[in-house]
Amino acid sequence: MKNKEQNLRIIRYIGAMFVLVMAWFLVNIYVFRASSEGVYVPIDPLATHDNGKKFSGSEACAECHEDLYKTHMETAHFKSSSIANLETVKGSFKKHKNEFHLSDSIVFKMNVKNGGLYQDVHMNSNNTPIKTARFDVVIGSGTKGQSYLKWKDSSLYQLQVSYFTPTNSWINSPGYASSHLAPERPIFERCLECHMTYAKSTKTLYKRNSYDRSQMVYGIDCERCHGPAWDHVNFHKKHPLDTIGRQIVKHSNLSRQQQLDACALCHSGLRTKVSKSIFSFMVGDSLNQYSRADYSENDLKDLDVHGNQYGLLSASKCFKKSVTMNCTTCHNPHQNQRNDHITFNNICQSCHTTENEKHVPCSASKIIKKDSGNNCIQCHMPLIPSKGMKIATSKDTLKAVQVRTHFIGIYTDL
Repeated sequence: MKNKEQNLRIIRYIGAMFVLVMAWFLVNIYVFRASSEGVYVPIDPLATHDNGKKFSGSEACAECHEDLYKTHMETAHFKSSSIANLETVKGSFKKHKNEFHLSDSIVFKMNVKNGGLYQDVHMNSNNTPIKTARFDVVIGSGTKGQSYLKWKDSSLYQLQVSYFTPTNSWINSPGYASSHLAPERPIFERCLECHMTYAKSTKTLYKRNSYDRSQMVYGIDCERCHGPAWDHVNFHKKHPLDTIGRQIVKHSNLSRQQQLDACALCHSGLRTKVSKSIFSFMVGDSLNQYSRADYSENDLKDLDVHGNQYGLLSASKCFKKSVTMNCTTCHNPHQNQRNDHITFNNICQSCHTTENEKHVPCSASKIIKKDSGNNCIQCHMPLIPSKGMKIATSKDTLKAVQVRTHFIGIYTDL
């Protein structure tokens, strides 16, 4: 009898252990499947493109691409537009540094008040306030300068005072009257297309500068070059073990012209619209189906250095003699390479080699080489005054903005 009860206890113990092992096994299978395939919460889209594709926002990319995200955040592209605050607005709000004198009678004062930043206009003689406008949107990274926009209901307008980095001062916005208050300039889609990843237009026949404020993706971020990534992000959250990038534009799969078109959208000067709406172009499309450049091959020598880097590059011998050269041959869009002339020199010298020498020797004089710091770019892609972009740094001074040309050549008269 005693042996029978002992055997029964052993059987019960084995049975209990079997149940525990099976429970552990089933729980682990569930956890594995949940982590690899199924149980996740989709992120909310930041905006929805006209084609139905949804934007996730660059922060969603950081979870898997943290290093690329951190370096891209420091680029002028990423900072090309933003919501206005004390961190994003470069101009000073400190007393005596926060003023711009438009004329002897009119002064702008940049102030922090009521939880925001404002441009207040005063009569200079008696300090009488005339009008005020809030900084709502920043346009420009601050590399050369910034302009500012304000919301009026659903419409965007440019403010009259901008910021100019070379002089570290407030200035009259380019194109505004230099001696009197001017009407605020409406901001149309083409103005935003080169400074934002996306802006949802709600324009009407009589109000072309109207937008859905909840559908704005600021800066030129990851999704401007790789396409709206909401589907991509959610797919890989659902399938974290899948290491092949799905539902995203891969530039390695694009042709040379497709890669060039991605940059030419904003860096090929004025363009004539062919069809479809602004912001409808997606990387991988043919740009000529959307707009055409307002110049021909015969005009390349006359192109302005501001805004037409693609046209100038395409006229260069370096570009014409190469079957692979494109914008990313020299520029890493994920990194801030400004003033990194060593990196650019190495790129130049990687092509300019001879059979017997690793690098083609520089034929410039020792004085020129010393003055340039042995910088290939300084001599062969110099800074040139823009013919189209000029800044009124004071009521009597019009200053041409210096822009680096992308026409690669030999300059003997600089």
